[in-house]
Amino acid sequence: MSSAIREWLNLTVRWFHVFAGIMWVGQTYYFTWLDGQFGKLEKKAAANGTASAVWMVHSGGFYSVEKQKSLGVAPEQVRWFRWEALMTWVAGVILLVLVYYLGDGLIDPDVADISKQAGIAIGVGAMVAGWVIYDLAVRSPLGKSQAAFAGFALVMTAAAAWGLTHVFSGRAAYIHLGAIFGTIMTINVWMRILPAQHKMIAAAAAGETFDASLGAQAKRCITGRASEAAVQAQYVYGRAGRISDAE
Repeated sequence: MSSAIREWLNLTVRWFHVFAGIMWVGQTYYFTWLDGQFGKLEKKAAANGTASAVWMVHSGGFYSVEKQKSLGVAPEQVRWFRWEALMTWVAGVILLVLVYYLGDGLIDPDVADISKQAGIAIGVGAMVAGWVIYDLAVRSPLGKSQAAFAGFALVMTAAAAWGLTHVFSGRAAYIHLGAIFGTIMTINVWMRILPAQHKMIAAAAAGETFDASLGAQAKRCITGRASEAAVQAQYVYGRAGRISDAE
């Protein structure tokens, strides 16, 4: 691959990564806010029996959003929010390969004198291990307490950062830390949240009362949308900046 083609490919994928991340972070922040508003309205509705709806103004119009407990349209008319996460992750992995796995900067001999092949294996293994550890932890008793899980996540993040900085160059280490976060969040969306939502829609479409715990399970897997959105912002913009610096 010529240097000119590689530069244009890097530039194109990097901006795609950033814009996909903006869409992902934006819709996550929106639903974080929406969940908070519905929580307040549901408390008021329980007290006075009034219906709860969130009213907004934007772009010269008024918008009303209501939380439904049944499906009033065909399943194919339901808007899913899933591709933003996948597009962000795929573009990030392509950048990781282009800049570090096919380029220079992954290994610093002053940090660890290992081959690039060994470094790539460690990087990919760290992303896979990050998801496995997260998924096991969130399904364990730790996942029932946000405080306990947050403490566990902080310790594991510090341990991963320490380990990666003793294997890779400084920039590559923290890019891989961001890749671990992105991998966890993306697989969480596709393997935990979306299957639960599929079950909810299937039950609602069949006229059955869907299990409300499915929605709670999806949110519990995220361990709070606000914390997810904060990590997303750090992941996307941190990766974009550091990948740009690496070149």
